[in-house]
Amino acid sequence: MRQADVNQVRKVLGNYVGQRVKVKANMGRHRYNISEGVILETYPSIFTIKLKNDDESKNARDKFVSYSYTDVLTKDVQLTVYN
Repeated sequence: MRQADVNQVRKVLGNYVGQRVKVKANMGRHRYNISEGVILETYPSIFTIKLKNDDESKNARDKFVSYSYTDVLTKDVQLTVYN
């Protein structure tokens, strides 16, 4: 894996900050977690996503996840951007 590839993923994801995305994350042993959210921020090594809250109660907290750019390169995390 080259640093140029990581930089390219970082740059592309930086263009989608604030956009709604579908996240398919590999949980191992042929299990996947599929959710929707919004890309919040990009950092030098990771990016963060605020997940859609399915629970409508007042006590429900927002969930945040972070992934590295190498997760996208290795396809452990797959993102689909909604228009």
